[in-house]
Amino acid sequence: MLSKGRIIDAAIALVERHGEDALSMRAVAAELDVAVMSLYNHVPSKAALLDGIAHRVMGGLELDEEAGADWKAQARTLIRAFRRVARDYPACMNLIVTHSVELPFGIRPIERALVIAASAGFDGPTSVRVMRAIIAYALGAQLRETDMVKMLDYLPADPAAAFAELDPVEFPHVTALAKELTAHDPESDFEFGLELFIGALDTLPR
Repeated sequence: MLSKGRIIDAAIALVERHGEDALSMRAVAAELDVAVMSLYNHVPSKAALLDGIAHRVMGGLELDEEAGADWKAQARTLIRAFRRVARDYPACMNLIVTHSVELPFGIRPIERALVIAASAGFDGPTSVRVMRAIIAYALGAQLRETDMVKMLDYLPADPAAAFAELDPVEFPHVTALAKELTAHDPESDFEFGLELFIGALDTLPR
């Protein structure tokens, strides 16, 4: 039976499989093998479809306040939650952050980040910049991870050996660190960057 939930699920699957440009009411109808007009009984417009996607995807963010946790722990939790959702729904997350959706779905994580910044002792303008930086790191880390996977797909079977063929005089550091450069450990990279980020925030004046 057709329902709003099934329509949203189909839209998410479509976007993740073919990208945000593939999203349309007609394409979702084809995904479900139903007449396009039947969708409008449950989702009145493409804008409403976008709101539904945002609600479903952003609902995966863990935004509950941690009792007794300091602002650094709360910031780590929020950034990890953002990255987790971005990793699970990369195309949908890009769609959400680049299109206008119903405010509460995009505002809740912003409010959470501002609360964290305020609890750290930052003033209003700095809190806004901290919030933007938190979201930028979380989404940027996932984008880098996605691009890294694509890059590694184009490298030869033994990428370290390919780097070893480079001129060590011209590229001394690249050739010396070929093994490390071609290793793919996104979790460690993310956590390393996260600690640098939190540490940098902590040096800002209150």
